[in-house]
Amino acid sequence: MTIETIHPTAIIHKGAKLGNSVQVGPFCVVGEHVTLGDNVKLHSHVVVEGITSIGENTQIFPFASIGHVPQDLKFHGEKSRLEIGKNNMIREHVTMNPGTEGGGMLTKIGDNCLFMMAAHVAHDCIVGNNVIMANNATIAGHVQVGDFAIIGGLSAVHQFVRIGHHAMIGGMSGIENDVIPYGQANGERATLSGLNLVGLKRRGFGRDDIHALRNAYRILFSKEGTLAERVQDAAKMFKDNDAVMDVLAFMQAEGSRALCQPKNGARSE
Repeated sequence: MTIETIHPTAIIHKGAKLGNSVQVGPFCVVGEHVTLGDNVKLHSHVVVEGITSIGENTQIFPFASIGHVPQDLKFHGEKSRLEIGKNNMIREHVTMNPGTEGGGMLTKIGDNCLFMMAAHVAHDCIVGNNVIMANNATIAGHVQVGDFAIIGGLSAVHQFVRIGHHAMIGGMSGIENDVIPYGQANGERATLSGLNLVGLKRRGFGRDDIHALRNAYRILFSKEGTLAERVQDAAKMFKDNDAVMDVLAFMQAEGSRALCQPKNGARSE
């Protein structure tokens, strides 16, 4: 690391740990317990505080607030952490908070994610790899977001909700319940509107997998029998299909919120 990589107006606590080739731009503030991995770039006016680690090649843009205390009145100064993976793009005005004692003491962000302007990640959230949160998308405390999920602009996700991998949340949606893997949810009080077929095709899912998911979706969200019975039926019919079994495992896992479901039964894709 050379002196030229740190702008003279930046304030970096002597206890902070900086990797190789880190760049810290004008008017940035880096706290005592922060770790910046190799090739991290803070463009300007970025504040990183708390017990926060940022993985290599991650870029953070102006006016982002990373690692400050959670917006949780129960927080009482516990030494919780924020871990951000590598190759992430964190744009202007993004906020990310560390965990709390009531949620495992950790907020964790995976690799290769894009957080667009003013996205918010609250305390105790677990965000997977290759996730996109569009402009002003917000996730409340204790939310889990699976790999490759996309959360549309101006959307809000209720605390303790699970968003399955490869799911798509439409813009301006309010997500109160768990969204299945590969699902698509939309609406002011969002309902499941089908599968994220565009995302599945873009990520190389084959015709057989997509066909199986569509058929399983119709069975799972039909009006016949109970949901538990429909899950059992789908498990027997699609036991050899990994994608469908992912959905069933998500639905059967213990969660704090109900499942997001279609408004009027399964919608044909």
